[in-house]
Amino acid sequence: MPDLKTLPVVLRDRQPGDLPEMARWLTDPQAAWRHWDSPYMPAEQTTQTMQAYLRFLEATPPEADERVIDVNGMVVGMVNRDEEEPGGGGWWDLGILIFNPAYWGGGVGGRALKLWVQDTLDWTDAHTLTFTTWSGNERMIRAALRLGFRECARVREARLVGGQRFDSVRFDLLRREWHP
Repeated sequence: MPDLKTLPVVLRDRQPGDLPEMARWLTDPQAAWRHWDSPYMPAEQTTQTMQAYLRFLEATPPEADERVIDVNGMVVGMVNRDEEEPGGGGWWDLGILIFNPAYWGGGVGGRALKLWVQDTLDWTDAHTLTFTTWSGNERMIRAALRLGFRECARVREARLVGGQRFDSVRFDLLRREWHP
């Protein structure tokens, strides 16, 4: 595989041909991404949630608040965003998942998150962007800090992963703080 740092990262609408690859990664109970994205959730619940999500994707057209992460023509993950209530208040919560571990550690997630932040600021009324992770997900935390996000909340020892306690950590970024 070429150097990940040199491969193009693109956020694009989901296409019908993407669904088999997405289904392979999202519904595999042994997929490595599950060790990093909400690993405190019961595996069976995550599997059921992902199966329902794939049925939803099969039945609906792509949405502006969700994109696939495409690296050199390969779907390797996805991003999403949700407006926090009340609507029109300017607070958007972001999500990112790189489900293919071959694309971890080479800056793909950071570049995808940077593109998603810019897209969100370009196409929404966002004043405040947030996302939440757990303190064991050090790659996600580093990517966020590199982009200018700040820790804004921490719930100590709120997550149990592999018999060990971790903090739930929320990060935020204000529109005026964004310097791409």
